[in-house]
Amino acid sequence: MYPCSNPELVAAVSEAGGIGVIQPLSLTYVHGYGFQEGLEYIRSLTRRPLGFNVLIESSSRRYRERMEGWIEQALEGGVRFFITSLGKPDWVVRRVHRAGGLVYHDASEEKWARIGVDCGVDGLICVNNRAGGHLGSRSAEELYRLCAPLGRPLVCAGGVSTAAGVRTMIELGYQACQLGTRFIASRECTASAAYKQAIIDAHADDVCRTIKLTGVPVSVIRPGSGGGDCGDHPRWLEALLRRPATRRMTRLLLSLKAARAMKRALDSGATEQAWSAGKSVEGIDRVQPVAEIMRELTRDLTLEQKPVISSETS
Repeated sequence: MYPCSNPELVAAVSEAGGIGVIQPLSLTYVHGYGFQEGLEYIRSLTRRPLGFNVLIESSSRRYRERMEGWIEQALEGGVRFFITSLGKPDWVVRRVHRAGGLVYHDASEEKWARIGVDCGVDGLICVNNRAGGHLGSRSAEELYRLCAPLGRPLVCAGGVSTAAGVRTMIELGYQACQLGTRFIASRECTASAAYKQAIIDAHADDVCRTIKLTGVPVSVIRPGSGGGDCGDHPRWLEALLRRPATRRMTRLLLSLKAARAMKRALDSGATEQAWSAGKSVEGIDRVQPVAEIMRELTRDLTLEQKPVISSETS
């Protein structure tokens, strides 16, 4: 959801009863808002709870200082739900807990879940092998079995786009679901018509994995790929990603390149693009208003069950 988390979509999800998650890089880089300006705009559209996504892998001091500043502004703006990903969340937990907020940590494997728990996170986002964007290698069932003993609320991320899918995950034991791909095909999302149509036209087998975009596995739609891996990865890229000395810089450069390409495609409506999406495309057959999507997703849930959460699935 990184390039697709426009303010109107974030606000609409919260207004409809979920938790719309602000992605600060998307808000500032893709959509061109100053962070405070963008936050105030979202707040003008909804007064309901919002979330905030913290990407914490970068070792750059400048990036860390910028992210710390955004977290402070978010807390001052009333945000109390934070999702951390791609790093050790200890410093985020300390700051958010002082303000009475909650931190949930992305985990695609048990070891990342344990790191989050050791840092004091309040819950875990279990990113499975059907997710859009950065994805894991395990099924939703496997991740639940591995993470349930850690004693934290668990959110299923990946493969859900229908009421039946939400109900299945809740019955399995998850407290909530995080959806991204489903909300790209919404009226409030400012993604191009070509992107939305690609999601509608795609089947689960059209979604494949690649490391070429960011240096870690990312799921994209590539018609005719037949699913699985998107193709062979260059040996030089694999070599750079294996070496600790070059891994982070390589991932950063790839991510910047991919972000620029996606932004150009979103602005131009280009159709020759590896659109990011998860295998939940299988359940999406039309573009709908967010409120209608939310009503359909939650129609089978009781009042005691948790809300659906929308995120950028970094």
